[in-house]
Amino acid sequence: MSRQLHKEPYCTEDFLQMEASMNNMSKLERGIVTIIKVFHKYSGQKSSLKKHDLRALINNEMSNFIMKIKEKDTLDKLFADLDQNGDLEIDFKEFIGLVAMVTSACNELFVPKQP
Repeated sequence: MSRQLHKEPYCTEDFLQMEASMNNMSKLERGIVTIIKVFHKYSGQKSSLKKHDLRALINNEMSNFIMKIKEKDTLDKLFADLDQNGDLEIDFKEFIGLVAMVTSACNELFVPKQP
């Protein structure tokens, strides 16, 4: 990839132009943009999720694929599993691990059945 990726794409002119051209994007590209925007909606300017941010994101944005998190122990275990560097925050790369796990687990629900 010859183009350098920005750490905070929502602040760049390229991203603003991309936002304006969403109608010309493929479904996959729009999905990628949506994942990025949802992460930043919950992480804000700090670009990382604390436990309460992760709970809100999962409960509000992923409740059709993941049961709502009600128990503190459940949140603690999930957070520890995702927080690979142990800094008590979930950065974008760690969040993508969650997205990948959920996507992989749900894949079979969308595979067309063979006749």
